[in-house]
Amino acid sequence: MLGDIHMWDEVWGARAHCRSSNPDAMFVQGAAQHEAKRVCFGCPVRTECLAAALDDQIEFGVWGGKTERERRALLRRRSNVVSWRALLETAREEHAAVAARSSGELVGQAG
Repeated sequence: MLGDIHMWDEVWGARAHCRSSNPDAMFVQGAAQHEAKRVCFGCPVRTECLAAALDDQIEFGVWGGKTERERRALLRRRSNVVSWRALLETAREEHAAVAARSSGELVGQAG
């Protein structure tokens, strides 16, 4: 069974790290974007935020740890993706399943 940490957060905005910072800080240009991206590191809803920005083709700001330039590049490279949410949600579930199997194998080997 997957823990809550691997579930998709439908109301992700309420748990976003940037919620407690100045909103304008996420809509900056140039080198200031590096600082904005730091807010995203470790954010529990980074994937949900990125999926929303990609699916809605949000043009400005740092979302999910990606600048507008980085998001445009992703959209160009993967123009066949119909739903980024579905893609990222599936990837998260597959990663969690692999991690759970690996963890189980390590526990089995330890005994």
